[in-house]
Amino acid sequence: MDALRRFAFGSAWLLSTGLTAHAQKAAPKTDFHQWAATPPMGWNSWDCYGPTVTEAEVRANADYMAKNLKSSGWEYVVVDIRWYVGNDTAHGYNEKNPDFNLDPYGRFVPAVNRFPSAAGGKGFKPLADYMHAKGLKFGIHIMRGVPVVAVQRKLPIFGSKATAADIYSKEGQAGWLHDMYTVVAGRPGAQEYYDSLFKLYAAWGVDFVKVDDLSSPYHAPEVEMIRKAINRSGRRIVLSTSPGETPIAQARHVAAHANMWRTVGDFWDSWEQLKEHFEVCERWAPHIAPGAWPDADMLPLGRLGIRAERGDDRMTRFTRDEQLTLMTLWSIFRSPLMFGGDLPSNDAFTLSLLTNKNVLAVHRNSTRNRQLFRRDNLVAWTADDPATGDKFLALFNAQDQELAPESEAAWASGLITRQTPGQSKAADIDITSATKLYLNVRNGGDDSAWDHADWLNPVLTGSGKSTPLGTLPWKSATAGWGKVTINKSVSGADLMVGGKRYEAGIGTHSNSIIEYDLPAGYTRFSTTVGLDQAGAVQNTGGTLSFLVFTKNPYRPAPADSLQVPVALQELGVVAGATVQDLWTGREVAKVSGEFAPYIRRHGAKLYRISKAKSIMK
Repeated sequence: MDALRRFAFGSAWLLSTGLTAHAQKAAPKTDFHQWAATPPMGWNSWDCYGPTVTEAEVRANADYMAKNLKSSGWEYVVVDIRWYVGNDTAHGYNEKNPDFNLDPYGRFVPAVNRFPSAAGGKGFKPLADYMHAKGLKFGIHIMRGVPVVAVQRKLPIFGSKATAADIYSKEGQAGWLHDMYTVVAGRPGAQEYYDSLFKLYAAWGVDFVKVDDLSSPYHAPEVEMIRKAINRSGRRIVLSTSPGETPIAQARHVAAHANMWRTVGDFWDSWEQLKEHFEVCERWAPHIAPGAWPDADMLPLGRLGIRAERGDDRMTRFTRDEQLTLMTLWSIFRSPLMFGGDLPSNDAFTLSLLTNKNVLAVHRNSTRNRQLFRRDNLVAWTADDPATGDKFLALFNAQDQELAPESEAAWASGLITRQTPGQSKAADIDITSATKLYLNVRNGGDDSAWDHADWLNPVLTGSGKSTPLGTLPWKSATAGWGKVTINKSVSGADLMVGGKRYEAGIGTHSNSIIEYDLPAGYTRFSTTVGLDQAGAVQNTGGTLSFLVFTKNPYRPAPADSLQVPVALQELGVVAGATVQDLWTGREVAKVSGEFAPYIRRHGAKLYRISKAKSIMK
């Protein structure tokens, strides 16, 4: 039974018009960029709870934020996807029999079994009030468009004579979740539909809305309708667009309509994905502006995957060096900071990353943020302190152990994409005399967020015997995102390639290497390799190459630490300077000419360079 039979019509009408006694007064007429003058900082339920978060879990994270993080500038608490479904599941979405909750005007409302305070037509108002009483702000995630079920039932649109069936198109529907249809701009009732949504959210007391399926591909007409609806709502609601990289050609348009917009696909605790951000952040740095923030995505730190859409319950797979790299890059790039882990599960180190006043001051106040240089995988960023004239300097060592070129592989698939017939290729490889087998997946060259890869029906044959590879233990296995998994995809779902389900195989994610010691007597290795359905249904990405090696493909590892020299003239400092390590707070050097600290591999340092001989406290 959905909420049409549980939701009081009178309450819905009051909420839809914003006539409740507690509704906020109309916001002063002002540029919406002032509503996020510094990059937003908060918590989002996605990385730890996926589409299954409950009210008790949201409140627990809010309590932690109010006690431990609010004084450091953290303020938003955001309920992510499908809060309107009463029976959603981890490791994917329930699209078989979703228990949708919506009001008589075709607008989704919270599932009461997950958010009990929403009972009686109250929606998210009680939960938002809880946040506001703690001095925090409340946000929600929505999908672009109009609900499919509202279209099917021809539900009326509040403030219009049209129905949901009059404003929709199936064109552009998300391939990864089918809850919504596109709203066609210009049709009678289209703008009124979005107006009705944001009037409802304003009456609930929502301060932040993350709109999914909006950035890549970029849906300019709906971006404009949403902006207009927020302006008409009477409330200061910060707008975030998601996911995938917003087209750089639309930078001016998105900055004129949104407070923050995604620059990448979904970002998880993967070094390969983190390393991609150096290039992405350099590309978007010229578009950083007060109230209009390129968004490098959430911080997959702390405890993740409790009931997530992908992955299992774990502490972040990032090393401590990689976590410092993440926080340093996000801070000097001035990306919004949305923490993805379960806050009450934080350890002392994770909390220290989120409350360092020196680093957060760079995030909040710096200007002219830009990459200074990239020399192979040694990277420097710089920014200015407008209050003192000091320079900020971030140094990164992104070196990796390199892999042998494709030409040295025993077999290579070439590029596999969603356009590849069957999204797969077959392999039959001579492994005579081989004692080792290395299964290698590499990113095809674009955003690796959705590079879910499958080795299907992998079999060793020879001397009259046949052995499925999945029955043998591997010596080691790494994956760019998640864990290598037998007979399941890396996301935990069934192995699905080209619309076909496979019972046997290995699920992984680029970049990935699985190493086996081969038993004697086998002469051939056969398999089918393919792009898993979880990647194929996304709007963008999903490009892979598969390689098989019979000899160690790793080149010698680089040094654990390297000096990263920076000439002070590159920073515009012509005389001597004093250097402060912002993560530790300690003065580390007085330099002239060149500063050349050692940076650990995958690690980072963040410094204040003061022209004066002493540092202002």
